[in-house]
Amino acid sequence: MSDSALIEAFLEMLSAERGARANTLDAYQRDLDDARAALKGGLAQASAEAVEAYIAGLATRGLAAATARRRISALRQFFRFLLQENIRTDDPTSRLDAPKRARSLPKTLSVADIERLIDAAESPRDRALIELLYGAGLRVSELVSLPMRAAPKPGQDHMIIEGKGGKERMVVLGGPARAALALHMEARAPALPKNEIQKEKAQRWLFPSASAADGKLTRRRVAQILETAAAKAGLDPARVSPHVLRHAFATHLVEGGADLRTVQTLLGHSDIATTQIYTHVAQGRLKTLVETKHPLARKKP
Repeated sequence: MSDSALIEAFLEMLSAERGARANTLDAYQRDLDDARAALKGGLAQASAEAVEAYIAGLATRGLAAATARRRISALRQFFRFLLQENIRTDDPTSRLDAPKRARSLPKTLSVADIERLIDAAESPRDRALIELLYGAGLRVSELVSLPMRAAPKPGQDHMIIEGKGGKERMVVLGGPARAALALHMEARAPALPKNEIQKEKAQRWLFPSASAADGKLTRRRVAQILETAAAKAGLDPARVSPHVLRHAFATHLVEGGADLRTVQTLLGHSDIATTQIYTHVAQGRLKTLVETKHPLARKKP
């Protein structure tokens, strides 16, 4: 069979057996056609050396790493298909390494941005949830699942929450977060549903909902609250999310001199390698600060 016929058979298999979508099939078609054009001796019979040389040449053509990864994926799957169909007895892609993904730094906000966002909160509830997402670094799933018993007692400056995997951890609450939570607690009761059945469900949660089936605020509703506050604060809503506030909490701690083990504990990370990303965020922002604000750094050589 010709290369074009084999590529067509491969794409038919992806569609029929794996339910691949049209845009995926189109992308694989382009990838394999590009390889076929580059491999003069033919795609189906290409040697491992020829395939490796083709992949090495992708970088010199200026293709993005993501495109190169997709090309490698297309070729791997194509040659495995040929193996399964007994058209080849070897896999010339077995020695290929996919280009590493660039490690993207998490989005974050400045302290001034956070202050504007908090000031833009439309209710004591909204202010309290923003304070907890940022001031305590809570995940949004942790926030909406806070039971009433988690609320700090008078004079208490921390909460015990249940994080990922059912693991409990202590989160420390600063003065602004405690004050915002106290105001929310005062305003919470009148906002409970009037329906007794729904009220019974809702009153179990620190952030109840009058409309949600389980009686607690949904993650989507939290995101909407943040979008509204961001727009009112003059911030791009696309830059503001529950996870961005958690990132800001960790980044600002590291910039303030907190050690990684402490930040790891506060975030509830099981692996400190996950926490180390915040050193890169902090370093990047500090470098920008020095380059733009330091008088000697601004001098042209």
